[in-house]
Amino acid sequence: MDDRDRKILEILLKDSRTSYSDIAKLLGISDTAVRKRIKNLEDMGIIRGYTISVDPHQIGYKCIAIVGIDTEADKFYKIAQKLKEMDFVKCLDITVGENMIVAEIWAEDGEALAHILSEKIGKMEGIRRIKSSVVLQKLKG
Repeated sequence: MDDRDRKILEILLKDSRTSYSDIAKLLGISDTAVRKRIKNLEDMGIIRGYTISVDPHQIGYKCIAIVGIDTEADKFYKIAQKLKEMDFVKCLDITVGENMIVAEIWAEDGEALAHILSEKIGKMEGIRRIKSSVVLQKLKG
């Protein structure tokens, strides 16, 4: 991966819908070269997919929470896998630091969030602690 590949990634991170021809113009190379470079980045697993960014509040979710979850060590991966499969979990990270797992959860309202935290996650075997923060406004990401 060279500086042009890094620049392509920078462009696509800002707007994944940027056309090959627009990227080519910005870099001063051909559309074909851009296409080959992007294909190579995909083949190497650097580009894993293309997605959209949605404002959850605009589609009916009133409660967005960042949830830190700690587990018993022997249940860690099993719990992470279960969380990964839950529709209300929109982002899931394994972390080092204050929490073992961090999840972004979208809920219709505060009551639904409380139910998710107490009944869906809190009752999973091996959960030691749950700490949540409700997101008031997302500024980036």
